[in-house]
Amino acid sequence: MSETVKVLRTIEIDNPDDTRLADYTRLTDAGLRTHLEAEHGLFIAEGTKVITRAVAAGYPVRSMLLGQSRLADLPALTEAASATATPETTNPTQVYVVPDEVAESLTGFRVHRGALASLARKPLPAARAVIGDARRIVVLEDLVDHGNVGAIFRCAAALGVDAVLLSPRCADPLYRRSVKVSMGAVFAIPYARMTGWHDGLAELKSGGFRVLALTPDERAGPITKALRGAENVALLLGTEGDGLSGRWLDEADEAVRIPMNPAARAAGVDSLNVVAAAAIACHLLVGRNHDGS
Repeated sequence: MSETVKVLRTIEIDNPDDTRLADYTRLTDAGLRTHLEAEHGLFIAEGTKVITRAVAAGYPVRSMLLGQSRLADLPALTEAASATATPETTNPTQVYVVPDEVAESLTGFRVHRGALASLARKPLPAARAVIGDARRIVVLEDLVDHGNVGAIFRCAAALGVDAVLLSPRCADPLYRRSVKVSMGAVFAIPYARMTGWHDGLAELKSGGFRVLALTPDERAGPITKALRGAENVALLLGTEGDGLSGRWLDEADEAVRIPMNPAARAAGVDSLNVVAAAAIACHLLVGRNHDGS
């Protein structure tokens, strides 16, 4: 890249109602953000590290927002933008520099993790495309907590799961909180959203996957036993609290559980939260030896 290419252009703004800042309006309002981000095909990344990972993953940057107290982040942001610039780059990314109080007024929270960036979404692949290249898949049914979705993506990416599939009503992995909690892991693992829930597992089965439903039910077999000798495995994780739907439990090839300590179970501790369960299950799912050795 030519050294004459300017990849960032800073613009000072002190009015939170400036239309150039519209992408960053009321970031804590989930209803508003879901509508706005879908309409404009964007998402928000928070923090220089996460922005860097999003840019490296090929998401085009629409603009950035930087509080005046975080101007020290500019060199790192410039380096991230420069890494993907080409000699044909002619339009530098706009970096809107605002007083800290304006950033808080605009976004609805105290911006203390550095820059925010508005990035364009990329088209999601079809479920069949994700399934075709994978051997170990995690499937999320109707998880609605963005933080949990982000944390599970981080577990799946860190532990080597090949892909994630989402039911139609599952929370958006590119919602700001999901991206933040995942620390950018949502950019590191292929994922797709099912077009329908009712027959959502049929494509997995036709693709040769053994479908395992994770449940706290004591009647289910240990997950380590079910994984022995299995080639392609899809692990189902259910929504917070209620777990998997009856339909998906019935359609799975086998229900599996993470065994609880007997004394803990006797005291009423019969399960883990979905993120902790996902971390253990992902570790077992991709382990070199599935017999516990």
